[in-house]
Amino acid sequence: MEVRAIAKSQRISPRKLRLVAEAVKHMSVDDAYKVLEVTQKRAAGIMQKTLKSAVANAVTNADLDKNNLVIASVMVNESPAFKRFRPSTRGRTHPYKKRGSHLTVVLREKVVIAKATTATSVKKIADTKVKKADDKKDEKRKEKLEDSE
Repeated sequence: MEVRAIAKSQRISPRKLRLVAEAVKHMSVDDAYKVLEVTQKRAAGIMQKTLKSAVANAVTNADLDKNNLVIASVMVNESPAFKRFRPSTRGRTHPYKKRGSHLTVVLREKVVIAKATTATSVKKIADTKVKKADDKKDEKRKEKLEDSE
């Protein structure tokens, strides 16, 4: 199950926010908190706040365990820019844009795969998977034969 949090119209350029977003993508939530804590960029605070909101959404709304959450994706989009003008010589102006961002953090639950303890148990697991696949193939063949008759 995926849970998301969206921070709209943040007054930081998307380029600056993407630098921090790429650093924490596909990390567990605890690791991401640690990385954001030591990152010395203003975007880290915005990212941390949105991540905290996503975790709260996952725990309260979806009843997920906080320790099993992983950042599935982080999307940074442009918000509408403020257009401003700087006065220049001879009565002219130079336009510039104050850019903003929309930040979306998507969390999902970590998939836990049980490890086999011995080589024989690994072989047993593999054998059962092969048998199941063979059984499915046999069923399909029987269905085709029945349909053709």
